[in-house]
Amino acid sequence: MNNPLLLQRLEQALGHRFSRPDLLVQALTHRSHSALNNERLEFLGDSVLNCSVARALYDAFPDLPEGSLSRLRANLVRQETLAEIAAGLQLGDVLRLGEGELKSGGFRRPSILADALESLFGAVFLDAGFDAAQHAVRGLFDPLIARIDPKASGKDSKTQLQEVLQSRRLPLPEYRLVDVQGEAHDQHFVVDCVLSRPTLTTRGTGKSRRAAEQAAAGGACEALQQAAVRK
Repeated sequence: MNNPLLLQRLEQALGHRFSRPDLLVQALTHRSHSALNNERLEFLGDSVLNCSVARALYDAFPDLPEGSLSRLRANLVRQETLAEIAAGLQLGDVLRLGEGELKSGGFRRPSILADALESLFGAVFLDAGFDAAQHAVRGLFDPLIARIDPKASGKDSKTQLQEVLQSRRLPLPEYRLVDVQGEAHDQHFVVDCVLSRPTLTTRGTGKSRRAAEQAAAGGACEALQQAAVRK
């Protein structure tokens, strides 16, 4: 946690250099470590995150109605997405955790990673104001927003696949964990999405099992769409 190079790398990824380093330290401190922890910063960061993502979606999709924008935002700010971003920032390497959380692998627990990311946004807000915090959020979320298909209306791949299969009165998919690769602090999951009708298997990978399932489901959706076009 005290490695200055790791903290400097994190600041670079956020696009913000803290004038108050103590806020950065607090944002990375779990309640299991000490009384001065990141829970209050998480409260602030959650609001900053939701507002910043809402503005980004509002600008990116001027024709979408409120309901669709809300679904897109919910998909972006959910725990799984936040944990994926936090893992990409390698937050687990700089978190301050109590001994029990360290032994139980808390540095890779999605809830802890997601909370720490929100806390960082709160810390940037206190350190330099809303514009700086929004800049940090946009730097991490704009690439995700650029890949959004607005026709999907914010539904994740597993939900889309389920709805397609149900509309065709076909059996629901089965998700099978194929492999877990990498070290404990940097794991990658491999999952197959298996359809019995039509017979189809697609594979997805991700830094969590859920992310891998979503990737596999996305592949299945694309395959079904391509098959429909060919008919």
